[in-house]
Amino acid sequence: MNIWKYNFVIGEFEKEMPSGAEILCVQVQHEKPAMWAKVDPEASKETRKFQVCETGHLIEGDDLKYIGTFQMNGGFFIGHLFEVV
Repeated sequence: MNIWKYNFVIGEFEKEMPSGAEILCVQVQHEKPAMWAKVDPEASKETRKFQVCETGHLIEGDDLKYIGTFQMNGGFFIGHLFEVV
């Protein structure tokens, strides 16, 4: 097993990850949002879908699994990362 970092954009996005990857946390590094996952590099790949929702904004979709919350711009932006399941 390894721990890999995945940078992402604000909004909806997809990431190709080894199958069964376990997302550990979400934080900001060098002013860019990122998530870290425990992965088996030898596993087949799968595409997973994610969505960042901002505090006070409408959350669209019912099939969302909460991953974590992160702050950017000195706390002026609060994002909540969800995986679309």
